[in-house]
Amino acid sequence: MIMFDSISNLIGSGTGVNSGQLIVDLLAASRAPKEAILQSREQANNLKISALASASSSLDTFAAALTDLLDGRAFAGDLTSSQPSLASVNFVDGTRPQGLPSTLEISQIASARRLASDPVADSNVSLGAGTMTITHGGGSFDVILPGGADSLADLADAINESGAGVAASIITDNDGARLVLEGQEGADQTFTVTGDFADYNYPPGGGGMTLVSEAADALIKLDGLDLRYGSNFIENAIQGVSIDLHTASPGTQIIISGDQPTSTVADLISEFVDAYNQLRTALNEATAPGASSDTAGPLAGDSGIREMVRSLGQIGAATLVDNGPYRALSDIGVKTNRDGTLSIDKDRLDAVLANDVDAVSNMLDPLVADENNPGIAGVLQAIRDRLQSDNGVLEASQNRLDQIKENLADAWKELDEDSERYESQLQRSFANMDRQLVVLKATQTYLTQQIAIWNGGNE
Repeated sequence: MIMFDSISNLIGSGTGVNSGQLIVDLLAASRAPKEAILQSREQANNLKISALASASSSLDTFAAALTDLLDGRAFAGDLTSSQPSLASVNFVDGTRPQGLPSTLEISQIASARRLASDPVADSNVSLGAGTMTITHGGGSFDVILPGGADSLADLADAINESGAGVAASIITDNDGARLVLEGQEGADQTFTVTGDFADYNYPPGGGGMTLVSEAADALIKLDGLDLRYGSNFIENAIQGVSIDLHTASPGTQIIISGDQPTSTVADLISEFVDAYNQLRTALNEATAPGASSDTAGPLAGDSGIREMVRSLGQIGAATLVDNGPYRALSDIGVKTNRDGTLSIDKDRLDAVLANDVDAVSNMLDPLVADENNPGIAGVLQAIRDRLQSDNGVLEASQNRLDQIKENLADAWKELDEDSERYESQLQRSFANMDRQLVVLKATQTYLTQQIAIWNGGNE
């Protein structure tokens, strides 16, 4: 009887076992450690992907910003005209402005010979077949009108297609349509028109075009010197400065100057060092080895970032120009610290700037940049382009992290599949156990009844 009482206590009523909860608990106990590992690896890889993208983007931003600053004008500031409605100014590529400020007076702007015909009914009026000859200093050009394509509009089109250097247009008003011819600016760009169409010749001979404006040179006075130009666009009056003449205004003084430079040479070097140090400090933190994986930087041990750090570390000694007294940042007092950041020896920098500021300027930003004279922006661009190229180390690091991401996704899928199989296995096992317990319960009930009968018969 003791044995059967023990079985009864174990089983209880029904099966006495919450199989569903047991399956949930066993499944969680099996999955939780694996899930924690995958989550930890996924979090670490996502952090590396984010850090790598940030490092690459920071390098790109740094290089682009430096390139924009050093556009050949970093040490000249912005050009200004005191009377922009009379004359506007711009930089000439490849040169730095010199001789500023300058005083400009516009006595006359350059103009082109402009001719206009008498009006006719409309632009479709037939002129008849014939030849017009346009002559100027560059030669003579024949404009031929064939029969059937001999309207005033056809003549204008033929002139524009002739390459004669004279522009033709048709202006229509209440009086009718006029042919207007316009040559190039400058006194030596005058032209004549002769040929079969007498009403459109110039000089006229008993009929012809009317002179609207004559070809003339621009007449200016620059710093007291009288100058003549055949165009209103002037590039060689002030070194490094192009001038657009808009309106003549005799007696009006126009001041052309470079405003206060946004960066002196010393300021530019300081700004570069500060920006570089921000990037390098961030890289140092991202690649810090740490006492353990929990304290190490997210990119510790990454070969791509390690190469990026190594390449940037050489910038202080990189050759920026192939000639001159100063050829590298280290020559002018920019030093590399033990942690890879840069610092400035102010005494050395002040000395070289006092000795030859133009040489320092040209070293940082060569007027004509090439492979042998890249300047600071060119060196940084080359580092960026090499690191970020399709076959570069940063791309390799990105591919490696992307592969890890794919592997983790596969591992999650495999964990889900394993969990499903384990759940099915548990469900089958507990189903069998429940069936066995039901049988055992029925047997227990039968035995209990029989024992009761036996005990009653013995009384």
